[in-house]
Amino acid sequence: MCGILGYIGNREAYPILIKGLHRLEYRGYDSAGIALINRENSKLNIYKTKGRVSDLEEFTKGKDISGTVGIAHTRWATHGEPNHINAHPHYSQSENLALIHNGIIENYAVLKESLIRKGYVFQSETDTEVLVQLIEYIKTDNNTDISTAIQLALKQVIGAYAIAVVEKENPDLIIAARKSSPLVVGIGQDEFFLASDASPIIEYTNQVIYLNDEEIALIHRNEQLRIINLSNVEKTPQITLLEMSLNELEKGGYPHFMLKEIFEQPRTLRDCMSGRLNTGNGRVVLSGIIDHREKFINARRIIILACGTSWHAGLIGEYLFEEFCRIPVEVEYSSEFRYRRPVIYPDDVVIAVSQSGETADTLAAIELAKQAGAFVYGICNVVGSSIARNTDSGSYTHVGPEIGVASTKAFTAQVAVLTMMALNIAREKKTISEQQYLALLSELSGIPGKIETILQQNRYIEDLSKIFTYAHNFIYLGRGYSYPVAVEGALKLKEISYIHAEGYPAAEMKHGPIALIDNEMPVVVIAINSTTYDKMTSNIQEIKARKGRILAIVNKSDCKVREMADYTIEIPDTEECLSPLLSIVPLQLLSYHIAVKKGRDVDMPRNLAKSVTVE
Repeated sequence: MCGILGYIGNREAYPILIKGLHRLEYRGYDSAGIALINRENSKLNIYKTKGRVSDLEEFTKGKDISGTVGIAHTRWATHGEPNHINAHPHYSQSENLALIHNGIIENYAVLKESLIRKGYVFQSETDTEVLVQLIEYIKTDNNTDISTAIQLALKQVIGAYAIAVVEKENPDLIIAARKSSPLVVGIGQDEFFLASDASPIIEYTNQVIYLNDEEIALIHRNEQLRIINLSNVEKTPQITLLEMSLNELEKGGYPHFMLKEIFEQPRTLRDCMSGRLNTGNGRVVLSGIIDHREKFINARRIIILACGTSWHAGLIGEYLFEEFCRIPVEVEYSSEFRYRRPVIYPDDVVIAVSQSGETADTLAAIELAKQAGAFVYGICNVVGSSIARNTDSGSYTHVGPEIGVASTKAFTAQVAVLTMMALNIAREKKTISEQQYLALLSELSGIPGKIETILQQNRYIEDLSKIFTYAHNFIYLGRGYSYPVAVEGALKLKEISYIHAEGYPAAEMKHGPIALIDNEMPVVVIAINSTTYDKMTSNIQEIKARKGRILAIVNKSDCKVREMADYTIEIPDTEECLSPLLSIVPLQLLSYHIAVKKGRDVDMPRNLAKSVTVE
């Protein structure tokens, strides 16, 4: 969950690396560092500090930052507290090598003890320093070259890694390797770039190579890129053309990426549905479904694997598939699924959902499902990501880069893809009437326009948010399709405002949470038109009887709940199964504005990183 960067070419590396670190800072922001090789004076300079990339820039003022080869890192701490000693890059004991690392070396303690007995002294608490010392020991003890030493060292490593290594004695080379953590090489004109994802590279080139597990990239100045594996077998690089644009990586006049991404949702949903949803001929076209039609039609059940916000999207998927496709569905946390002994059948369909396509637990769960013979379908946003390459088929969400740590536009796109999948499969299975199918297609195509009307209430929601900055706790309630929205709304609030919030099925309130209700407890109720509307009004009465303060999400046509609630936010009418695509938007805005009013760092909340590539 760190950001890795590298550059080798004919330009000065420092400005390129610093700009790239700013673009990768959403991956980690506990500390930052940079290593530069100056060929003229044969120096390998490392500068690192606790804090943000801006702190690193301040720290390097007046220092020697020259050099046309370098590696850089922004950290989200796993081993060792965030400070300048534990920050990357790490020197080897001789200071001939420098290394940066994303991932976790699980057997670092055993390796460290062995190296200590051999006379190595450690400066930090990190597992990363163990790896660079191990590489140096193997290189010296075996009198071998750096690439062979890295191969031998990585064969001893248990865990996940994406690494980049530079050597003072070899100033025309960066060596990079990966296993279970993303790494991409950008190919420019007589220069190469290295990064955890493509966002820092797109400014310089649109040609990239995604490294596969246990592959090592040998990046020589003014030479062809070479890729080998741990067994020294040469691999043929596969070049991919990037589709993202530089404008997608800028705030575009918004104060935060999160607000920009909330407001992008009408466009990103249209992009997500473009070419797939055709109301003119009444068809949903998903090639991943069409190409594997029999797998879905004959599925014994569907298992949805995800983490965090993607898990909440998966819950909505469960409702959709069971209602329209009549297929039993289980929604699993990937982190729990992978460590159980789950029962998986060859005729199960497993759907893995992840914004980044690099979520470590979901990747491990995918491998477990594949070993059991299940068909695995991926839903992710990042082209060329590990999930996209390790599943049997899938669909991209096509929302563009999501920089804000708290996911917004990725969530609505995941729900939209799951909705289109359910409609496609239901029609193939003939478990939905043609009339209902066409009505839902038409309504789904109009959802982006309805979100635009919700966004027009932004100023009203901002004013409303001032009322709730005092709160230490929130409860979010919903029924049916609104229950996952309640859970997701609560997550958004706790992620960025640090207010404790819990989402519950409304009927479960009386089984415990009702004890918390008093005049200091805000309760957010998603009370849209639905089959359980009357039941929800009863739940509201129970809250009011205990002096709870109610903020209700209601349809514009609503009268009953509006009279009972203390505050309301309107959303347009829609079909119940599509309502999550609308009702989540005001909750995103509410969380955002409460966090801003409380002075929080909305885009980079404490202790969180965007892409969870470690367990």
